[in-house]
Amino acid sequence: MSDSKVLYQTTAINTGGRKGESHLPDKSFSVRVSTPKKMGGTGQGSNPEQLFALGYSACFNSALEHIMKEANASGKSQVTATIELISDPTDNGFKLAATMEVAIEGKDLAETKEWADKAHAFCPYSKATKGNIDVTVTAVEYKRDI
Repeated sequence: MSDSKVLYQTTAINTGGRKGESHLPDKSFSVRVSTPKKMGGTGQGSNPEQLFALGYSACFNSALEHIMKEANASGKSQVTATIELISDPTDNGFKLAATMEVAIEGKDLAETKEWADKAHAFCPYSKATKGNIDVTVTAVEYKRDI
């Protein structure tokens, strides 16, 4: 029996797939969804990969800030998630890959990578994708003007 308990739950609704609209049931957030121009679509909206990148970068950065706070470490952090939709020859379909670029102000690359790896082990998105998509975590220099 698991000791886990639900801390939060949310629901999203999509109509029209990649040529439609997604929203929360209370309508507090909605987004027009479209296939990227590069894939033959109109590009007149957001796509699922962009939405995943937004969520993953926020979740990963929250995990990073949590790990650093627990250790009484300081420094502003930035996480850039790049999500790729790539062909999957095993079923002639598609699969995802992710690159997480992590930067912490005032930390060198080796120390940033240590914190990033700890965050990767802690982040719920990273746990969900583990073994399912290729995720690369790298340390990069902190940029003030992003």
